[in-house]
Amino acid sequence: MLAARPPRTVEDPARKLAAVAVVFVPDPDAVLLIRRAEREGDRWSGQMAFPGGRWSPEDPDLLTTARRETAEEVGVDLAPARLLGRLDDSAPRSQTLPPIIVSPYVFALDRRQPLAPNHEVAGAVWAPLDELLDPRNYRPFEYESQGARLLFPGYHLEVGVVWGMTERILTPLLRLIHP
Repeated sequence: MLAARPPRTVEDPARKLAAVAVVFVPDPDAVLLIRRAEREGDRWSGQMAFPGGRWSPEDPDLLTTARRETAEEVGVDLAPARLLGRLDDSAPRSQTLPPIIVSPYVFALDRRQPLAPNHEVAGAVWAPLDELLDPRNYRPFEYESQGARLLFPGYHLEVGVVWGMTERILTPLLRLIHP
C-alpha cells in the first residue's frame, strides 16, 4: 500500500536535504525512536525523532542517507530490512529552524537489532505501536518559544513526547497503516 503511493516531494534549492528512517519491528510491533543529544545551537536538542540526518555528497541518493545515518546514529543495519516506501517530504514550519527538507523512508525489519547510540543520540528505543495508537497518548504538547506558549499535537509516551516534524511524519503513517 505504501510503495504504490507516490510521495509528495518538495523542491527548494534554498533548503538542504535530509532523510530519516522510520523502522518497524514485530513481536510486539514497535517503531525506532531516538532522543537527540543536547547540543548548544541545535534547535532540536533533546527531542524525540527518527534516526536520520543531512544528505552527504558521498550519498548517491536520500535512501542511502537514511540507511547511513541510521547505522551511524544507532548501529542498526538496514541492509536486511524491507523498504516499504517513502512518505511525503516534510519541512520545518518555523522560520527560526534550519531550512531543510526531510524525506522519510519506511522500513520493516524481521527482528529487533541491538541499539548502540552514538554521540549525537542521548537514547534510542523500540517504541511500542500500542502506546502510539492509544488515543489517550495523543494530546496537545505545550512548548515555550521566545516567551510565547504554543500548543502542538504530540504523542505522550513513557520515553518522552513525540511532536513537531516527527509527529507530522508519524501521524499520517499511523493513520495509513491503522485506519
